[in-house]
Amino acid sequence: MKLRYLAAWFVLLAVAMVNGGLRDLTYGTQVSETLANQISCASGILLFAIVIRQYVRRWPPASAREAWHIGIFWMALTVAFEFLFFHYVGGRSWDELLANYDLANGRLWPLILLWVLVAPWVFYRIANQRT
Repeated sequence: MKLRYLAAWFVLLAVAMVNGGLRDLTYGTQVSETLANQISCASGILLFAIVIRQYVRRWPPASAREAWHIGIFWMALTVAFEFLFFHYVGGRSWDELLANYDLANGRLWPLILLWVLVAPWVFYRIANQRT
């Protein structure tokens, strides 16, 4: 995988941390934890869209297949980081981490992962429809 896509993932990580920090320091103190999580997921998807669109415009994938590979790469890094960092460094239990995947309880984290997976392909397709 190209080094620039690894660098892009670190930009996504920074955006996610800023997004989470804003949640914790602002509206997260005023609304329920579930609603704060949902708002944060929605804003995260929007912010990721901006970043991913810029990367796809600046360094377009060579093909739709490569766009999918980028999305798979970013999603795998995200899941690995979430489980490894937050369990071993953050001290969260496996059950607590897995609870973020429970859509039935209002947790929207899987939608962020889905977006990270498909967004490179979506923006690749949009860019190639114009030409």
